[in-house]
Amino acid sequence: TLDTPWHPRTMDSLDMAQCVNGGIEPLASGALTTPIIVATGIIGIVFSIFLLRQVASVLLDVTSAPGATRTADSAEQNTKLVELYRAITVGASAFLNAEYKLCALFVAVVSVGITLLISWATKDPATGEWAWTSGLISALSFFVGAVTSMVSGFIGMRVAVFSNARCTVGACDPSKGWTRSFNTAFRAGGVMGFSLTGIAILALYILLAILRTAFPDSDEGYKQLMDVVAGFGLGGSSIAMFGRVGGGIYTKAADVGADLAGKVVEDLPEDDPHNPGTIADNVGDNVGDVAGMGSDLFGSFGEASCAALLVGASSPMIVAAGWGALMFPLALSGVGILVCMATSFVATDLMPVRDEKGIESALKMQLLVSTLLMTPCVYALAVTLLPAATCGMCVGGFVVGGVCSSPLKAFFCVGFGLWGGCVIGFVTEYYTSFSYRPVVEVSESCRTGAATNIIYGLALGYKSAIVPVFLLSLIVYGAHTLAGFYGIALAALGMLSTLATCLAIDVYGPVCDNAGGIAEMCELHPSVREKTDALDAAGNTTAAIGKGFAIGSACLVGLALFGAFVTRLNDTGAKVTVDLLDPLTFAGLLVGSMLPYWFSAMTMKSVGKAANEMVIEIKRQFDANPNLLIPNHPDRPDYDRCIKISTDASLREMIAPGALVMFAPIVAGVVFGTKSVTGLLAGGIASGVQMAVSASNTGGAWDNAKKYIGKGGLNDLIARVEPDVVNELGDVKQKKSQIYKAAVTGDTVGDPLKDTSGPALNILMKLMAIISVVFADVFLAVNKGDGLIASWL
Repeated sequence: TLDTPWHPRTMDSLDMAQCVNGGIEPLASGALTTPIIVATGIIGIVFSIFLLRQVASVLLDVTSAPGATRTADSAEQNTKLVELYRAITVGASAFLNAEYKLCALFVAVVSVGITLLISWATKDPATGEWAWTSGLISALSFFVGAVTSMVSGFIGMRVAVFSNARCTVGACDPSKGWTRSFNTAFRAGGVMGFSLTGIAILALYILLAILRTAFPDSDEGYKQLMDVVAGFGLGGSSIAMFGRVGGGIYTKAADVGADLAGKVVEDLPEDDPHNPGTIADNVGDNVGDVAGMGSDLFGSFGEASCAALLVGASSPMIVAAGWGALMFPLALSGVGILVCMATSFVATDLMPVRDEKGIESALKMQLLVSTLLMTPCVYALAVTLLPAATCGMCVGGFVVGGVCSSPLKAFFCVGFGLWGGCVIGFVTEYYTSFSYRPVVEVSESCRTGAATNIIYGLALGYKSAIVPVFLLSLIVYGAHTLAGFYGIALAALGMLSTLATCLAIDVYGPVCDNAGGIAEMCELHPSVREKTDALDAAGNTTAAIGKGFAIGSACLVGLALFGAFVTRLNDTGAKVTVDLLDPLTFAGLLVGSMLPYWFSAMTMKSVGKAANEMVIEIKRQFDANPNLLIPNHPDRPDYDRCIKISTDASLREMIAPGALVMFAPIVAGVVFGTKSVTGLLAGGIASGVQMAVSASNTGGAWDNAKKYIGKGGLNDLIARVEPDVVNELGDVKQKKSQIYKAAVTGDTVGDPLKDTSGPALNILMKLMAIISVVFADVFLAVNKGDGLIASWL
């Protein structure tokens, strides 16, 4: 008789000696797994090409809308449009090429290091012969993960710069401008989302299929396979670290510098072509918010998959059910591509955007519909691919990590993550959209200056962490109760199962931001800028939602990898328990809790230093050519100099934060042992998730508070307290007011919080954990896991 899905089943009456692996045999349905994974990966790539062709159908011609007429002004605007499009493309490509050269050197050096360390740590204890096979395969997995991450970031950047000017052109259509511009930006995001998920699934599955031939089809063989494939997640997350930190420093150095020297000091409009930093600012949107985010979420997918595979392979029952059951996590992600593909047509075809009010509802509908459609698919996959014992202590289910789970429990675990991500997204929207009271309160606080604006914004960020942290805590408790650390890994994959939709929504924002800048610099009709600003404002909110997803999934991925680390240690015979009363564990916990602050301090200061250089350069150009401060003057600044400052600063400053995150777990494990590492990981996750949420939401709220004031949300207040900014016709020039300038200051302070330090903390949580998993054997090889300190005491 089966008990409820929440409690372990009691002993069956059959003789336990005759009950091997719960009587589970290889499932016939497992033969479906490979076709599902391969087919969905290919479909994702093909669909991204289809979307790219639709984006490419928009001509780089502001008069390409039906019924439009060509004039002398439109010809000049087209010339500027193409020039700006090329300048942004060249700038983004130059930065990414320079960054990836450094990344290639890093990958080469680390691959050699992984080969040597893993080969030494797993050597034959009897003969002392190094296990070169394990070392080389781990290095190969790392290399594949790193290259796939770089490809993902490169595709995202290229698509974004290809689409930004086309989004501007779409907004020029007088009758269907809202629909055309929205669809162009959203489809551009879809190209990134579907190509990344398709490539990621195929790359990981092909790697598994090839390496599978090097290990025996047995419990031990599958454990060894998943141990070495963990390097795939390490490669993806390492590149994501450089992409997030380097790209974040680039974009915010340009943004903060351009804002301070242009908008605050010289009172230039947003994206004024006379501002020397404006092209660098637009380039930064692509290399930070697009390429960096792409690598970050690819890393989350790779690490969550590796964690689920590694913990799943430790279950003899899952292994006994065959390759199909073991590959359940990848099948889950594959079906998510099909769900996201169907969902995308809701925004672009079934319920297209026709006015400003329809933008946010269309984007939120994507989150809701994809989550709803994914839920029954998860259930179908779980009951089809996962095993159910016929005898023993877990009849109707399977044992994983010492917990009696079942297909139904696995479905609940995935569902917790799937719906938890949706709720976190909507909570993030509440705290960062000016459609709700929190951001309006921040806007109103600007009445008394920048100081009160900053105080209100910080308070909002701290408060916004409450619900997500409670929710993540419930997910962790529920998933672990139902399936141990396997359940937590499944919850992380559930949150990432609609990754293609999340990426489409996230990339949409930077494309619209660039489109607005191009419209301003081409001096297009104000109605065009009105559309792109509205699209961008919604994009700021959706970017915050995307960051909420990324942070939530990073927390779950980090914890799943923590479980995978403990599983690896226990598989070697080292019985590991996390005891906070142990002095080494508690010391590691304190240090791990401090690391997000150290890391954030380094990235924030890096942005400040680079922004200083940018401000000085912009001021130098204004002093050298006063014509740049004359409205509508034909002189243009030296954009390339500012692009070079951002590029050099980001490449120089990204090394130290990356080294901090990468060396922390290695030093802790080698010097102080595995107990210290468990504390370090727990502290980093607990501290990092809250700091990341508050930083991202604080910056997002300040940004949208500025936009709310800029679009006239506080016009009545401004007219009452600052009558000098009201013209003869009664129009309020809100951007001339002190209230708006206070909002700009808050937005400038928030830029590195929401686009550099906050998002990069995701990778801190994940990267430390995956490094610990990959180098677990190295830690154990040093005084049996007690570290060098054991030799000194």
